[in-house]
Amino acid sequence: MKRQTKNIQNVLVFLNMILLPILIIIAWHYATVSGAMSTLILPKISTVLETLKTEITHGTLVSDIAISLSRIAKGYALAVVIGILLGVLMGMNQTANRFFMLTFTAIRQVPMIAWVPILIIWFGIGEESKVAVIFLAAYFPILVNTVDGIERTDPKLVEVGKMYHLNGWQQFTKIYLPSALPSIFVGLKLGLSVSWMAVVGAEMIAATSGIGFRINDARSLMQYPVVFAGMIAIAVIGVIMDFIISFISKACTPWERGR
Repeated sequence: MKRQTKNIQNVLVFLNMILLPILIIIAWHYATVSGAMSTLILPKISTVLETLKTEITHGTLVSDIAISLSRIAKGYALAVVIGILLGVLMGMNQTANRFFMLTFTAIRQVPMIAWVPILIIWFGIGEESKVAVIFLAAYFPILVNTVDGIERTDPKLVEVGKMYHLNGWQQFTKIYLPSALPSIFVGLKLGLSVSWMAVVGAEMIAATSGIGFRINDARSLMQYPVVFAGMIAIAVIGVIMDFIISFISKACTPWERGR
């Protein structure tokens, strides 16, 4: 009986998740079939799907996505390492926090799109500027959530650690890290999502390859089915990345499942 109830709940959750996408598809289909919107600016679903199939078959879309993901791998990995290390330092050391926080808060206020021209001037239109954009996009969500997670550690636990004469490394691994890990993963998830958006934006402004470049190039040639196919691919890849990091987060923080 409990299993049946759980299965029904799972089905209802799944139906609730896919309801809005289904409604959007129905509205899209109706708008193009009824003539409410011109197919020049909103292609038919069948046309977009056919374009998506062609792009995948010819390897164009796969190649573009692979290039974009390789850029994310570089910039995001750098942001993870530096963001977590500095976040732990700022969370555990108030002197370091005061030293960095004001400057970092000011830098965070600058929109990511405003950094692109400067980074192009500094690094050119090669891979370095794309990686720098991704790094900046992912760095601050990771840093801020790491600091927040460390600072939220229960002071009573810290006092217990001092009573047992734990050194700095032991306090970090046994007290601070388990407490901060859920918040760190929130930062990792946000950073990955923002970095995916950032690389697409950067590729649309200054690139000769990547999914962002492909969409911008298709827009300039008025190939709108290609634009929509690229947008669908971006959405699907983003959902997959979010699912992967959520899965890793749940595996690394089993104590959070019951909350």
